[in-house]
Amino acid sequence: MAELMLYTNPMSRGRIARLMLEEVGEPYRTKIVAFGPSMHAPDYLAINPMGKVPALKHGDTIVTECAAICAYLADTFPKAGLAPTAEERGAYYRWMFFAAGPLEAAVTNRSLGVEVAADRRRMVGYGSFGAVMNTLEQAVSDNPYIAGDRFTAADVYLGSQIGWGLQFGTIDKRPVFEAYYSRLAGRPAWQRAKSLDDAAMADMPRTGR
Repeated sequence: MAELMLYTNPMSRGRIARLMLEEVGEPYRTKIVAFGPSMHAPDYLAINPMGKVPALKHGDTIVTECAAICAYLADTFPKAGLAPTAEERGAYYRWMFFAAGPLEAAVTNRSLGVEVAADRRRMVGYGSFGAVMNTLEQAVSDNPYIAGDRFTAADVYLGSQIGWGLQFGTIDKRPVFEAYYSRLAGRPAWQRAKSLDDAAMADMPRTGR
């Protein structure tokens, strides 16, 4: 079986990729890449020319971007049951890419203090922060999980975004968001992934932070 190697940093979106790997349950190795010169060294730029983490190497295949890593692992290891069924596929892809596009863009701009003028909202993919929050609330209110009654890789990605937003105050602390995230955070894989990344963060030298 081809080796799975995760290039990550515990203070990054790499936590999402590790979480997905823990949910998949296949053996993998981890290489912690420090911020700064290490991410822009030639050997790592050969993995990800963007000079950022995470990146996943599976044999000769390299996948970057957290949403893509989640979808790739779900498809590559179907026995984990994280890929969508035919009935779930529409909601699965809809909300996976909503999280990767409008949600992340709206949250990032809000965090940076970027306010889009009302007459320019057509120029951004999310319109307004309020519209994104209201859409997200409706999305996680319809079913226990984002694609229906069953946990999928889309919940890994969307749930991570909501969890971070609740933790750092970058999304509204609405009861429906907290209820949705609570269904995910207690999963054994989520607890393992958090413990592994917390331990890796504690072991990092201060010069690498």
